Amino acid sequence: MSRLQGHRFPPLILCLLLAWAWLLGAPSAARAADAAPQISQYAHTSWTARDGAQLGLVFAFAQTHDGYLWVGGSYGLFRFDGLRFVPWQPPKGSSLPSNPYALLVSRDGTLWIGTFNGLVSWNGSRLTRYPETDGGLVTSLLEDSEGTVWAGLLGPPGRLCAVRGGQARCDDAQGGFGTFVWSLAQDRSGDLWASADSGLWRWRPGTPQRIEAPGQRLGDLTETADGQLLVGVRGAGLKRPAGDRLDPYPLRSATRPAELLPDRQILANKLLRARDGGLWIGTDGLGLLHVREDQASAFTRSDGLSGNIACSLFEDREGNIWYGSDKGVDRFRKLPVTTLSKAQGLPNEATRSVLASRDGSVWVATDDGLARWKDGAIAVYKEAQGLP
Repeated sequence: MSRLQGHRFPPLILCLLLAWAWLLGAPSAARAADAAPQISQYAHTSWTARDGAQLGLVFAFAQTHDGYLWVGGSYGLFRFDGLRFVPWQPPKGSSLPSNPYALLVSRDGTLWIGTFNGLVSWNGSRLTRYPETDGGLVTSLLEDSEGTVWAGLLGPPGRLCAVRGGQARCDDAQGGFGTFVWSLAQDRSGDLWASADSGLWRWRPGTPQRIEAPGQRLGDLTETADGQLLVGVRGAGLKRPAGDRLDPYPLRSATRPAELLPDRQILANKLLRARDGGLWIGTDGLGLLHVREDQASAFTRSDGLSGNIACSLFEDREGNIWYGSDKGVDRFRKLPVTTLSKAQGLPNEATRSVLASRDGSVWVATDDGLARWKDGAIAVYKEAQGLP
């Protein structure tokens, strides 16, 4: 066994502990460290107008193959080089039809810019406009597995447009979408889905089918951990399709795992399933939620978030999570070491002793009880409780 005694440590840094566990033949501790961390375990950076980031409401992100991050906001289109947000200007003689709302970089490197007045694309030298989309707010962009670029439009009527070979074709489902198509997703089986004013549509393959959701306003789409579709519903939490209906997708509080999180604490506005399996939920007025193993933790303006109203979410190639709000931009970056603190369940952040055992457990003696960390979970034992 390995231990450190006689010191009061700050929020516990686990890199050494995991190394000890690995040397002791406890790979389960290392596997737990590879899981999606909780939101408080990320390094956080925020840019607002006070930092010179005059972006307005930040509606969208994209990353081109050269590594630059593109940001679409109510003040225009910007390119971020890691230090500055620089306004982008199209070549002389061309212009964007309006301010950007949705961004996408397709696999061939083209930057697609959905604006408040139609769709354009930028291949690095030429700006191409798709007149079939004129007059519509481009709410969402998606490149499917076959290379077709899809755009959802707000009307009226709502439209779904497909761009192939430089040509756009739009469909309003004979008015069946209602006023708008809001979000697009392709699930693991290859089905293309669209959330619309009239409900949730399974658009392809085969004949389009609609799951009605009367009295519910559907929002962003993403995936569940097993690759199925997940939809945010305004005021009704998260749901997933089950046949011809939408079933609830319950979440629990990370600090009180036995309790279901009320829908009023979710208010999902933007959804993102990250590559490490974590689910990010940008809310309407309640900040940012991060879900790991169906347990949600929150990050708000009181924690340093730029703003509590989410306008966009994006994961870049390096695995950084970008959050666009009504007041600025935030980046959440994984650290090379993993930390444990009261936010993860330690009874106290003043630690007196640490011990790694051969079963993969890490024991932490704090000023307010003994904690056992194993397989990513913490159990706390106080004086009146027995040990396992």
